[in-house]
Amino acid sequence: MWNRREWTRCVASGLLGSTLAAARAEVRPLVPPAPVRAPFARLALAVSNRSAFCYLPLTVAERLGYFAAEGLDVQVREMPEPGHALQALLTGSVQALSCPYGSVVSLRARGEAYPSIVVQGRAPQLVLGVSRKAMAGFRDLRDLQGRKVAVTGIGSGSHRMAQTLLSGARLQGDAVQYVPLNSPSTALANFRNGLVDAICYTDPLITELEQSGELRVVADTRTVRGNAEVFGGPMPAGCLSVSADYLASHPAECQAMVDAMVRALKWLQTAGPSDINRTVPESYFHGDRALYLAAFSRAREGWSTDGVMPDAGPNTVARVLSRFDDASPLRQVDLAQTFTNTMALKAKTRFRA
Repeated sequence: MWNRREWTRCVASGLLGSTLAAARAEVRPLVPPAPVRAPFARLALAVSNRSAFCYLPLTVAERLGYFAAEGLDVQVREMPEPGHALQALLTGSVQALSCPYGSVVSLRARGEAYPSIVVQGRAPQLVLGVSRKAMAGFRDLRDLQGRKVAVTGIGSGSHRMAQTLLSGARLQGDAVQYVPLNSPSTALANFRNGLVDAICYTDPLITELEQSGELRVVADTRTVRGNAEVFGGPMPAGCLSVSADYLASHPAECQAMVDAMVRALKWLQTAGPSDINRTVPESYFHGDRALYLAAFSRAREGWSTDGVMPDAGPNTVARVLSRFDDASPLRQVDLAQTFTNTMALKAKTRFRA
């Protein structure tokens, strides 16, 4: 039987969670606006790696004052590891968690009820590519036999995406050597120095390698179509999760959070470079603003437009997760208990998202 620490660490990685290095400095709203509604009690929200593209809607909602406009005093707490962020939610030290939806499904399989109340991403925004130098004669995924593939971490979303693709090519789990590289700079150096032959990673690293002509993209989940080709259906990514008890006892606060997030998602659909420059913290650019903006343009399709869970999304996530955890009762999970669309649909109507 798993103890709480073991399965928390496993679940926290989530399916398709991003592990780009986080910008650790605390981010405050650009202009703290006066709330237009009576403020609720302070609400704490945990996230790991908040600078990752999949969690950008959260930063937008905070920086543009959308939480405050709904009467919320939201304190975003960035945790050094996904497991720490998840533990904060489980212990009640925070009321909400920005995390991969796969984590919510895995929690439910362990008997924990922490439903998603709004979807941030409708695609994981991960890319598998091969080195044009090391694999100049690449034809299909079977050519990866015996090669080294960089991933953000063992058990991470990028690792599982690579496994999914290789399984589809009828390659066994040990057909390649996975090299965990959770630092984008380290992953970039290893790729360029020929220490790995392929990479499954997130932006802006992927865009940088594309622009330099060093990477040949094999599978791309930054788009809805590419995501469906890899997973066979919609694969919801980042979401906001709260405990079922908190959802029942604080419906107004939850609705306010969802309203702010849906408003941020709508803003992202039309935001241009000047909007991003004014809104995104300087630390997110990692010294290359042009690269970030180029990656942003590629990532736009991966965000949800309205925060609503896609109809087939939960089944796709559960099916993919079950491939990697045969011992878990994923097939018996009531997926209807892992999310609610009620509040997102209200917000969608309100903001015409």
